Amino acid sequence: MQIETKFHGTIQIKPTETWYFPKGLPGFEEETEFALLPIEGNDAFQVLQSTKQASIAFIVANPYTLVDNYTFEIDEPTIGLLEITKPEDIMALGIVSMKKPFEDSTINLQAPLIFQLHNKKAKQMILNENCFDIRHPIAKGGY
Repeated sequence: MQIETKFHGTIQIKPTETWYFPKGLPGFEEETEFALLPIEGNDAFQVLQSTKQASIAFIVANPYTLVDNYTFEIDEPTIGLLEITKPEDIMALGIVSMKKPFEDSTINLQAPLIFQLHNKKAKQMILNENCFDIRHPIAKGGY
C-alpha cells in the first residue's frame, strides 16, 4: 500500500507492517492505523506515521535505552484490549519531542505506547501514578 508521510515522502509499505490502535491516540482518536518507519542513520529513533494523514507523525524511541530504572505495569484494560498473554508479546515506545538544540529534547514517560507484537494492536496507555515525567530530558540518557 502507498502512503504519504511527513518525513519520508510517498512510500510503499506492506499491510502487515501497520499497527492498529483500536481507540486511536489521545487527541487523534480517528487515527487508528500507523506504521513504524526507520530514521536513516539513527537506530535510536523511529517515526510513528499515520497511514491516512501525512501530517500526523511522531518521533518515538525505546524508553528503556534512554532512562535508567524505567518500569511500569500494564493495566487490565490495556491487557484485554491488546490481548496480551505474556510480557514477551509486547514492545514499549515513548513519544519524543525533538527540540533545538537536541539536548533539550524530551520523551513522554507518563504515557508509553504499548505494541502487541503478534496481533499488531497498539495503545497509548496513560499511567495512573505520576511517578514519571511527560517531558523527561533524553540528554540524561547519553544521546
